[in-house]
Amino acid sequence: MAELEPQPRRLYRSRRDRKIAGVLGGFAEYFGLDPAFVRVLYVIATVLTAFAPLMFLYVMMVIIIPVKPKGRPPA
Repeated sequence: MAELEPQPRRLYRSRRDRKIAGVLGGFAEYFGLDPAFVRVLYVIATVLTAFAPLMFLYVMMVIIIPVKPKGRPPA
């Protein structure tokens, strides 16, 4: 019998840790961090970069990163 290879980790937008679109909650799940910590870091970085670059990046991530399929266990 062939051994099952582990599934590679995938980055998804979170279904349960979402404030706007689940992007930062998805990053927190992927890296095993507290979602509040990731959000605080993002807000600080957004303020330090004069808002526009990271706001544009957030919108792009909403478009590119898929929502976690139903039934997948949290990472």
